[in-house]
Amino acid sequence: MPAWVRLNGHAGTKITASVKIIPEKKYPFKIISTKARRGQNITYKLEKKKNSLKNDEYLLLIENSKQEPGSFFDIIYLKTDSSLQPEIKITIVGNIKKKEIKSKKNDEQADSKKD
Repeated sequence: MPAWVRLNGHAGTKITASVKIIPEKKYPFKIISTKARRGQNITYKLEKKKNSLKNDEYLLLIENSKQEPGSFFDIIYLKTDSSLQPEIKITIVGNIKKKEIKSKKNDEQADSKKD
């Protein structure tokens, strides 16, 4: 499982990431709650599924919600029912660049180079 997730891209585009969390058969656990430290620049959703072996697994879907260029940092806390690991921390690092603007002149130059 990654210690962190990067959300890199341009403003105005959809930037997403996902993390699959699969409890080990030897050390099963359930995720009982989720919480973001700040939650200002991300939205997230946790889905519980059964894998092909009929065991529980989780998919954490994370999406950037920051509209302007800049960077941000957040942590998603996953509280579990395990005494061995009562909490899983997923660090989120985002870097949003200026929106790419294609000019008509550049498009025409690119088209003329194809001929």
